[in-house]
Amino acid sequence: MRVVEDLIEKAGGCAVVDGGLSTQLEKHGAQFNDSLWSAACLIQDPDLIKLVHMEYLEAGADILITSSYQASLPGFQSRGLSIEEGELLLKKSVELAVQARDKFWDAKKRISGHSYNRALVAASIGSYGAYLADGSEYSGCYGPSVGVEKLKDFHRRRLQVLVEAGPDLLAFETIPNKLEAQACVELLEEENIQIPSWICFSSVDGENAPSGENFKECLDIINTSDKVSVVGINCAPPHFVQGLVQKFKELTKKIIVVYPNSGEVWDGRAKRWLPSKCFDDEKFVSFAMRWRDAGAKLIGGCCRTTPSTIRALSKALKENAGP
Repeated sequence: MRVVEDLIEKAGGCAVVDGGLSTQLEKHGAQFNDSLWSAACLIQDPDLIKLVHMEYLEAGADILITSSYQASLPGFQSRGLSIEEGELLLKKSVELAVQARDKFWDAKKRISGHSYNRALVAASIGSYGAYLADGSEYSGCYGPSVGVEKLKDFHRRRLQVLVEAGPDLLAFETIPNKLEAQACVELLEEENIQIPSWICFSSVDGENAPSGENFKECLDIINTSDKVSVVGINCAPPHFVQGLVQKFKELTKKIIVVYPNSGEVWDGRAKRWLPSKCFDDEKFVSFAMRWRDAGAKLIGGCCRTTPSTIRALSKALKENAGP
């Protein structure tokens, strides 16, 4: 289970996660106006997903996150697909990333003196709130009828299908509350998952999980699991990240990953980006150096970040790599 540690070492102490998938797909003309978000591209234009994966690899990403964040079996069924068709699409999300990684690495490893690492593929597992597509992944309010068992049941088959497809690790993303973190930890144990996992929370105040629960409560649960190698923050504003990395360093010995948004704010109900002061690549990278210095070992971007963000980040981390 040391694949993540080995990658970080090869990368000089801090490895690069890719950037926003939907953002880049939209730049290529994809349109997302349904609840499947970028997962709709698995149905409509899978080659475009592979192209974007290749763009992030060229930019220097050490970890590719698959296009399965919003891809849940109930979500696919609500679009009229059978369970079997949904499972094939989940597998395809991993296969597209693996194919891109293998094609890219086969070409690069023949060239002496290149500065790339063989990338890892992280299978994305979005929170229950991401499936609901009602903004609850940013509030943590799932209601009284949703308990640990319901959340495990929701995630279980998708987890099994994604693992069968052969990723290097699993990435639980935008987890908004302690309840879902507990469900993820219990599920990894029950299914005896043998590849490493990370669990990432979002944060809307820079202090706590979106539910208002403090991160100590959330991380105390994760710290009991040897199935979870990495914890962190994704899909949060970049100006929150340094303080959260410092907080996580005090609360856990696990590897810390951060991949925040560009600084724009997503309105989960209106399904649009609200105008706000966005970080350009230079500012994002200058902040990322602080996250690295605070203890983050895996750094990338989430919504509204692009291959140019990741290229600048990769360059800066290589220039400032540890001994």
